[in-house]
Amino acid sequence: MIFVKRDDLKTGMRLARPIYNKNGVLLYERNSRLTAQGLNSIKNFGLLGVFVLEPAEPVPPMTKDDIEFERFQTICVFSIQEELERIIQTSRYSKIQTITANIIKSYGHLDRKINFMQNLRSKEDYFYKHSLNVAILCAMIAHTMKASVSEQLDAVTAAIVHDIGKLSAPRNLMLLDTWTEAERDQMRNAEVAGFSKIEHVFSSNPNIKRICMQAQSNLDNLQRGRVTDMSKMVTGAKILSVAEAFDTITAVQLDRERQSEIAAFKHFLRNPRYFDEKVVSALSNSINLLVPGVSVELNTGAKGLVLVENERNILKPLILTFNDNRIIDLNNRIYEGHIEIVDIMKTMDNRHVMNRELLKRNGIDVEEPEYVAAGDEEAEEYIPGIM
Repeated sequence: MIFVKRDDLKTGMRLARPIYNKNGVLLYERNSRLTAQGLNSIKNFGLLGVFVLEPAEPVPPMTKDDIEFERFQTICVFSIQEELERIIQTSRYSKIQTITANIIKSYGHLDRKINFMQNLRSKEDYFYKHSLNVAILCAMIAHTMKASVSEQLDAVTAAIVHDIGKLSAPRNLMLLDTWTEAERDQMRNAEVAGFSKIEHVFSSNPNIKRICMQAQSNLDNLQRGRVTDMSKMVTGAKILSVAEAFDTITAVQLDRERQSEIAAFKHFLRNPRYFDEKVVSALSNSINLLVPGVSVELNTGAKGLVLVENERNILKPLILTFNDNRIIDLNNRIYEGHIEIVDIMKTMDNRHVMNRELLKRNGIDVEEPEYVAAGDEEAEEYIPGIM
């Protein structure tokens, strides 16, 4: 699977992922070959490009959850963009309660982990996609923590609007690859001004501003080496801090190399004064990380395949090394301090198909996901006014 920019796409290329319009209607299935009409649709839709399959590459597996996640992201990004622009222009919200409710309905009541798949972002749509992903993460974390309904609602709402100040910053500043210290301070000032906007718009619920400000202050303290008194942070701010940092670290952008989910968790573990242990644990129990089929790099230089995940300590699964076919249980104390996972092997796509029957015959019990065959994607009926 490779990402091809819009202007470099050619007819005959096969799509690696489905494409939906802003109403969630399926436009092109996986494995569809691009036509001249398809190329025009991609340009008109405003996509930077798409993921395509290499000539002999099979279609990567996707579960129903994977497909629904991509569809949901497409719908909500447009809804969030429209709502945040409305708030900036009018200082009033219209659909944010509906957006929040839909995010919680879809991802705030799950009884299973999901693959948290990142989509490519441009500078123009970065903050909208970031706000959506952070809101989804907040919904899942709050649910796993058994937070109250009001705490979950506040955390998700705060996640949607937490970066609204940055959206009001000068456009030329937002499009820069790097910032000088003066430009960084200008962006911080815009972010602080955004909190005043949040206070005004959500005057009936001061907790929204409190969550946004406490989370921003906490992450700023981490960057500047200052201490945060986490005992004074509300639950929503602790959740937002972890969700925002996770999405920022793992975001996929054209102008920088993506870091893995494991890099994000190692960041959390190195900074326990800024990332609440219970929140980090709730995140690890909400998304798939080192699950069967993921390829990893070890500090010994060897590479291996995860056979069984470790739900108590995600960094210590059971793995099979490629060079000598040795099974290593990293949870075994004999490996403590000697062998550890450095990172996930860097690939464009972390979904894999494993021969689980073979593993079961050898005494290793693994869960069998339900994959959807290419061409069987279905878009749910779009009902006007719901989003």
